[in-house]
Amino acid sequence: MEIRFVAVLASLALALGATTLPDGGATAPAAATPPPSNSAQPPATTFTNPITEPFADTYADPAVIRGKDGWWYLYATSDPLVSGGPFGNMHVAKSRDLESWDYVGTIFDEENRPSWAASASYFWAPDIRYVDGQYVMYYTVTDTAANPDPWDYTIGVATAPTPTGPWTDSGGPVLDPRPAAGDGYLNTIDPALFADDDGSRYLYFGGFNGGIWVTELDETGTRAVGEPTRVTVADRYEGAFVVKRDGWYYLMGSSANCCAGPVTGYSVYTGRSRSPLGPFTDHEGVRLDESRVGGTQVVAQNGNRWIGVGHHAVLTDVSGQDWMLYHAIDKDDAWLEEPGGVNRRPTLIDRMDWIDGWPVVNAGAGPSEGPQPGPVSASGLGIVSDDPASGSGLRRVAGTLARGSDGSGDAGAIARLVPSRRDAAVARTAPAPRDVRVEADVRLPDADGSFTTTLGGRGPAAVSVRLDAGAHELVVGQGKRQLRAAVPANVDLRDWHVLSVEARDGAVAARLSSSGLGDVDAEVRFEPRGPLPRRAAVSLAADGGETQLDNLTVVAAHDPVTRRVAEPRAGAVTFAEEFDGALDPGWRWLHEPAAADIEDGALSWPLTGHDLVGSANDAPALLRDAPDGDYVLEATVTLPLGENTVRNYQQAGLLVHAGDDDFLRLAPVSIWQTRQVEFGKELTADGRTWFGGHVSGPVADTMHLRLFHTTDPATGEHEYRAASSRDGRSWRFGATWTLPAGTDPAVGIYAGGGASPATTALFDSVRLRALD
Repeated sequence: MEIRFVAVLASLALALGATTLPDGGATAPAAATPPPSNSAQPPATTFTNPITEPFADTYADPAVIRGKDGWWYLYATSDPLVSGGPFGNMHVAKSRDLESWDYVGTIFDEENRPSWAASASYFWAPDIRYVDGQYVMYYTVTDTAANPDPWDYTIGVATAPTPTGPWTDSGGPVLDPRPAAGDGYLNTIDPALFADDDGSRYLYFGGFNGGIWVTELDETGTRAVGEPTRVTVADRYEGAFVVKRDGWYYLMGSSANCCAGPVTGYSVYTGRSRSPLGPFTDHEGVRLDESRVGGTQVVAQNGNRWIGVGHHAVLTDVSGQDWMLYHAIDKDDAWLEEPGGVNRRPTLIDRMDWIDGWPVVNAGAGPSEGPQPGPVSASGLGIVSDDPASGSGLRRVAGTLARGSDGSGDAGAIARLVPSRRDAAVARTAPAPRDVRVEADVRLPDADGSFTTTLGGRGPAAVSVRLDAGAHELVVGQGKRQLRAAVPANVDLRDWHVLSVEARDGAVAARLSSSGLGDVDAEVRFEPRGPLPRRAAVSLAADGGETQLDNLTVVAAHDPVTRRVAEPRAGAVTFAEEFDGALDPGWRWLHEPAAADIEDGALSWPLTGHDLVGSANDAPALLRDAPDGDYVLEATVTLPLGENTVRNYQQAGLLVHAGDDDFLRLAPVSIWQTRQVEFGKELTADGRTWFGGHVSGPVADTMHLRLFHTTDPATGEHEYRAASSRDGRSWRFGATWTLPAGTDPAVGIYAGGGASPATTALFDSVRLRALD
């Protein structure tokens, strides 16, 4: 298959002096080029969310990859790009810097649209990878032509020689549609590929009806093999994405309604496992596949304009910093005007940190608003992409590093490091910092060729990283000390692979990856006997055969964020209702008194089928005036909800009430077979009443609940941050909902949502605290 490349290393040959080209020509001498930069980091850039605003009103379910032409490509589901526009057959845009994006077009048109998909089918949630020398896209087909049933979801796959196509569908589904036990079909949706270092390739897929599953793929990657394994509870997660880090497999998924307009509480969670097949557990050891479901929060709405933050992809910039791309909804502009019913979900990007072994966006601060420091996408040390007039900071030592055609006839070129008959081809950068990161697309066309990156200069302290085609391994070492990782037999080193080498904290880590998206073909972490020199060149060498390079970057390794932002803290108690006698006179019943009694130091409240959600508005609640200023509303409630059975929608917890159709509630709740904490919101907007929620958890029979109230100084909006705990000591913070400025909501408790089986909630206490 022919693959075309843009010249991203054109400057390298010019910086090496009079370098002989494969066709016998010569470049201009190095003296004619500007001197190399001494900076290890390219100029700082900024971005402002949403990054897709220049060309799209909505760009949902984003997927991203860096093409071998040096551009980043961003893909999205089939919603109309703009109000009044047509539904597309998935979309693609491109960027040089991950900040400024240009729309390219759709993936399918009428000529290459999969024939096995029904004419009414949508195409959702693309996942893009680079496998076996070609671009591979997995995607959801919502309706097949194989049977007359609607919504028989399944996964398709198409391949292309370039990130923009032309795309050729495989001719059939990766998995057959999976009928549900009762009626309809399981959600065989939202695919995500993961390649592991044993050569296995896994496809994760699934949604709220059936859960997330994983299956192995055959050698072609077009068909599932064996029996899929369910890795989450059946009705909680969708939008899977898996990365491998420090020997852990991190499964990230989204939960809650993706598309409830101004009350969308969608957000991202994770669990990890030592196996790609699970079980995945969160930071407290709670499994993601159990009824009392776990999941460590990665990103949730924080009270600014963005809500419904989820369905994500993860990328790593060239400094080693991870970033999350995801869609979100502006709470004040939630819908496309035309067609009606389509949420406006543009794409956002934000920094993703790893703190205490867990991923979290912006150190826990949540989605960003306003200008932010951008990803590092270009090289430092004078290596400049696509600029043959500039110096690269490399110099010739032996052999040649030459620009050469990639064989496609394209005007672009790749860099070739060609050894002479006697000597390896070696090039060096300007002095590099001790913590440095080198990344390149590497291809070894010769069976005995090898490519070596050496950090720390040429002395005994230097550490070398060698990708060896002959031995089919990745080797990291210092002198005679060598650590080796076999490259899987099904990984062809004649195809392009992403090689990253990073020195940090006294260790050198090397990873070989097909796509550079959290997958791994081989990796080694090496700890040298002593520190690397503070300022030493990075050298690149080819031996035994030609090495082809593209998208080469050398920059200072990123400075990781290692501490979370501070969470709010509850202060001194300002009011306490301990239910040890008559109710405080400040309480009042909403609607009508519940069949609740004070006994044994608790408020005993039998659940009924009444609810506040919807048009009935007949559920009782116990309310009081909220205090002025900032405060914390707190309650301890015991509600045995069992496990695995369906007892919709039993719940009891905290209530903030600005009206029967304008309220917030926080409670443990039974939703089908799942038990979780829900922070819900109901409001009246766009001519109707909406309810949606953020979910967290897990739950225990006795739960401790808190709502932290603050007021936005700029807008006057009331902000409520949810937190829950199973023991009253370790708190999980969730989403923030807002109520409009000028409202005067009451606060209190409620219970209800379902009378069967008979269940009683016991409130041990309700307290108001100062905000510390």
